[in-house]
Amino acid sequence: MPPALNIVPFVSVDHMMRLVLAVGIERFLTELAGFIEEDFRRWSAFDKTPRIASHSPDGVIELMPTSDGTTYGFKYVNGHPKNVRAGRQTVAAFGVLADVGNGYPMLLTEMTILTALRTAATSALAGKYLAPPGARTMALIGNGAQAEFQALAFRALVGVDRLRLYDIDPAATEKCVRNLAGLGFDLRRCASVAAAVEGAEIVTTVTADRQNATILTDNLVGAGLHINGVGGDCPGKTELHPDVLLRCAIFVEYAPQSRIEGEIQQLPPDHPVTELWEVITGRAPGRRDAGQTTLFDSVGFAVEDFSALRYVREKLRTHPFYADLDLLADPDEPRDLFGMLLRAGAGPGRD
Repeated sequence: MPPALNIVPFVSVDHMMRLVLAVGIERFLTELAGFIEEDFRRWSAFDKTPRIASHSPDGVIELMPTSDGTTYGFKYVNGHPKNVRAGRQTVAAFGVLADVGNGYPMLLTEMTILTALRTAATSALAGKYLAPPGARTMALIGNGAQAEFQALAFRALVGVDRLRLYDIDPAATEKCVRNLAGLGFDLRRCASVAAAVEGAEIVTTVTADRQNATILTDNLVGAGLHINGVGGDCPGKTELHPDVLLRCAIFVEYAPQSRIEGEIQQLPPDHPVTELWEVITGRAPGRRDAGQTTLFDSVGFAVEDFSALRYVREKLRTHPFYADLDLLADPDEPRDLFGMLLRAGAGPGRD
């Protein structure tokens, strides 16, 4: 990694794509899930706070910070569902990893692609603990930018190889089929949510509308199903009918944030939920039996982004896909910042 104090490794979108492809997408997802699981096992080490959100009629811009006392990380991320109509990403993000001891950044990276990967890795990690044993069939409701990542993560970590696809926009489903064709999945296009859910052992809802929607209703949810609710991630944006929630054992990342942003914003504030780290560490049970219906109410939490940043920094040691970014002032004398500025003005070729 760059030795100079003023230089910070910067991972661009192009660098990130090259890194992921060099590692292999499913290996990347599996290793990333391992880093997330490792950090969830030391949950108490982290500063935890609901993300800081600035809402507008058009969307939301958020900051997601955390620290384990040695390393600090944050992500800047937006959510603007209408962007797709203008040819822009619904979600765009970047992140920073820094040394708590001196405050200096150690990594600056794009996190639009990385967020898609960490979201899918977290979903599949939860599925490893909560899905029915041996589950192979998953319904994917919402076939937009996140769908393929979810499919590959669930295959890598859970063993899913049969996908039932539905989106209100048939073009999104065709895109998903095209991208996943030849990768070893049994792919079925479905004409409705009900058709997609039929025969599925896992249902992933990952829609983008910024509203309280009813993507999945109680009559569609059978005993023993695992629901991976990904699309609901801010106040006023949900996907599941409240009756579905009342039938499920509910698992979340960080309850204070999930009660604001997740599906459980529809329930009383004292409705019982279990945080995923408790299941991973054995403090609480996951799936109790084959007939239990489980829900992972996923909204995304800063510790997952910290894990992703930590993982990328580690991979750069053997896959150096980054640029040296001259980000920090580094004067010869730390107290002479003004002198550094003056000397720059007196350099060769300057009037």
